[in-house]
Amino acid sequence: MTRFPEFGRLVAEAWPAPSGQDMGGWLLRHADGVTKRANSVLPLGDPGDVEAAVDSAERFYTELGLPTVFSMDAGARPDGLDGFLERRGYELVDPTLCMVTDLAGTYTRDGVEIEETPSREWLDLWWSVDGRYDHQLPMAEKILTGVPAGYASLDGVAVGRGVPQGEWLGVYAMAVAPEARRRGLGRRVLRTLLGWGRDQGCERAYLVVVERNAAARAMYEAEGFAGAGAYHYRVKNVTAG
Repeated sequence: MTRFPEFGRLVAEAWPAPSGQDMGGWLLRHADGVTKRANSVLPLGDPGDVEAAVDSAERFYTELGLPTVFSMDAGARPDGLDGFLERRGYELVDPTLCMVTDLAGTYTRDGVEIEETPSREWLDLWWSVDGRYDHQLPMAEKILTGVPAGYASLDGVAVGRGVPQGEWLGVYAMAVAPEARRRGLGRRVLRTLLGWGRDQGCERAYLVVVERNAAARAMYEAEGFAGAGAYHYRVKNVTAG
């Protein structure tokens, strides 16, 4: 597996929480509970006393009425934090892979449209596949549009989001309506996003996919993506202790 040490930062920048607080190098993010990614501690620095820092993080999220969640990858600091959280009763949730590829070759739009903002149809389709509660969609839209991105759509049944980040293109929010699956529509959206990314000056692309999604992983591997890192969440078990 090729090491990709910067993906934690890139993911955080491409999926920005509207609110956050820096605590000695730990970023405490929150977005009204919409996705763990935007409602978790990103521990990229060393706050000093780990136990005191975790206590502070727990108070922060408790006051917001949210569970305390840590996003853990190889860049998490300080070393040993994952084991500390496990001993404290935090459960390991959603093991996720980061996959990368070089942007090379010739790409065409193949009927896929890319806009600078997500349409209502785009949002409704993505949220119907990837969302939780209808009342959370406005916050999800705020996260999606927090940085410049391209929003790809194919025939109203397949969508994706590309985020140019210097040499990297982040691929997010890939979704295909259930009735339209197994027709190669997701591949067409992906290929178009990669071509669009090249047009934006990106040289490589990355994406994240939960380990248990074997079908998506197989598609990405067939399109040239390879594993380059991994992360998981540690979620406080409120019944522990």
